[in-house]
Amino acid sequence: MTPTREQILAASAGWVAVVLNLVPGLGSGYLYQRRWRAYWITSGLATAWFVAGAVLGQQAGAAAETQNQIVGLAGLLALAAVTATEAGLAVKKARKAS
Repeated sequence: MTPTREQILAASAGWVAVVLNLVPGLGSGYLYQRRWRAYWITSGLATAWFVAGAVLGQQAGAAAETQNQIVGLAGLLALAAVTATEAGLAVKKARKAS
């Protein structure tokens, strides 16, 4: 019998999903949890952030380049923090429902 999506999520180690979303970032913990929609949404947001940074950074001077890099990194770190928190809460919710 094939396990359901909720059973897979409840059986996953929450800390692994959190660490995988934090350290490499970009939703890697969602791959571990087999949550494809969340992974693709996170990948789309990260790609949009990169593209926005590239487009907006074209007209920036050399002095503003360091600030643009810091803003870009801060955005990716915020995305990693949000996805890590969400992945941990999803495991907790799935375990309560089981």
